[in-house]
Amino acid sequence: MEKFILKYFTLIRTLIAILVGVIISIVLIYLISKTPAYSLKQFLLGPILSKSRLANVFENASPIIFCGVAIAIAFQAKQFNVGAEGALFLSAAIGTAFAVSTHMPALPHVILILVVAGLTGAAWGWIPGVLKAKWGASELVSSLMMNYVAYFLGLYLINSHFRDKSAGFLVSLPLPKTAWLPQIIPGTRIHVGIILAVIFALLGYYFLYHTTTGYEIRTTGNNDKFARFGGINVVKVVILSQVISGMIAGFGGMTEVMGIHHRFNWQNSPGYGWDGVIVAIIGRNHPILIIFAALFLSYLRVGSQVLNLMADVPSELVAVIQAIIIILITAEAFLSQWKYKITMKQASLEEAGNESIA
Repeated sequence: MEKFILKYFTLIRTLIAILVGVIISIVLIYLISKTPAYSLKQFLLGPILSKSRLANVFENASPIIFCGVAIAIAFQAKQFNVGAEGALFLSAAIGTAFAVSTHMPALPHVILILVVAGLTGAAWGWIPGVLKAKWGASELVSSLMMNYVAYFLGLYLINSHFRDKSAGFLVSLPLPKTAWLPQIIPGTRIHVGIILAVIFALLGYYFLYHTTTGYEIRTTGNNDKFARFGGINVVKVVILSQVISGMIAGFGGMTEVMGIHHRFNWQNSPGYGWDGVIVAIIGRNHPILIIFAALFLSYLRVGSQVLNLMADVPSELVAVIQAIIIILITAEAFLSQWKYKITMKQASLEEAGNESIA
């Protein structure tokens, strides 16, 4: 049992942190609500008591998975890129501009739009990568500042050149139906984008853990000096990790527009890039775990919305839960004594076994 705990300690610690966060949320609901049992039911079971709410869980999780995988690849290279939000927003704007300006059969149209969005995100990620690799500029600062550039550039493009003037609010021209992603479950808005998100997560896992380039990214993230000593081109790794990160975020933004809204209707930053940071932390930068982390976060969000509508507890409660979980996951001292005791006990048992053999 001790060997199992030590082997999967990080995963176990993450699950315990999530459990602690949920328990604290239950306590808070009992303290805040006048009908705590009903409120708790709405929070924990509300998302699965309705087909449309359960569909919302998967709909909301799709762009978060994209952004989580994008952030994880940069984080694996120890590049603290928080530019997924900007890459997602600008890629969706440019992809929308391309979609409404072109006409072709559905399949090639969808593919080309996604390619344009992905290339836009890749180019946007390339900038902080080059700044870091060539001139040592902080990728955290540059990617954060570039989010604002991407936001206002995207708004200018849509509102000044591709706005639907017949609409009563600021939105782009509608995408032609050849640019829509198909719905996969009738009566819901679940579209092919969720399948693409899972595919990209699986590809991200394969790329990081089963390819030479993925190994170079992880090695650079663990110790860049050792990577250089081992002959790894660290400059290439830094730039490539940022480019791939931006590309995946770009795909995520465009699939949301093509699958849900069918036009660019964001006048405020949607926040999926920041959600990607959250799920990357919860999932410990592992693409497979990020799928479950995104679904968990999306479930919390939908549960908090149900709680706000059906009970007397504000939806801001989910922000408190997120903060508690992230703090516990990132706190290296959390459960460290437990790990230390198990390690020492295991070492003593192995030492006793070696002495008995001798």
